Amino acid sequence: MAYSPERRAAVLTKMLPPNNMPLGRLAKEEGISVATLAKWRAEARAKGQFLPEANAGPEGWTSADKLAAVIETASMNEADLGEYCRRRGIYPEQLRVWREACARANDWERAATSRITRETKDDRKRIQQLERELARKEKALAEAAALMILRKKAEAIWGQGDEDA
Repeated sequence: MAYSPERRAAVLTKMLPPNNMPLGRLAKEEGISVATLAKWRAEARAKGQFLPEANAGPEGWTSADKLAAVIETASMNEADLGEYCRRRGIYPEQLRVWREACARANDWERAATSRITRETKDDRKRIQQLERELARKEKALAEAAALMILRKKAEAIWGQGDEDA
């Protein structure tokens, strides 16, 4: 069944915040299959339209949806931002957190390299410490073995030390 572009746009509008209507309820209400609605939402997202999951709330938005919201609001003043947030069903604080997360996300390579370097340095120190401890224990073991051999040789030459008593 073919649907008009106007009907499709109206149904997609019901998926937008603040309505955020779940696909199951929207399917019953509109008489359109859930699969068709999911396909329409996927196509709209592929074109860059902002369509978060219905029952997830702002915390459940995809990274792409959050990035789209950050980009859309980057040049807005406080009044426009407030209106945008009311329309989308989110808070300005959430947008600030998402903006900071986007800024940190682009710095992941440097942070990862720094972390790996620090871990490598710590591992090297631990290896050196274990090698020193192993060498010390090997020396002690060699000394104990040498003393045991000397005792056996002395007993073989002079016999048991208890015979004098």
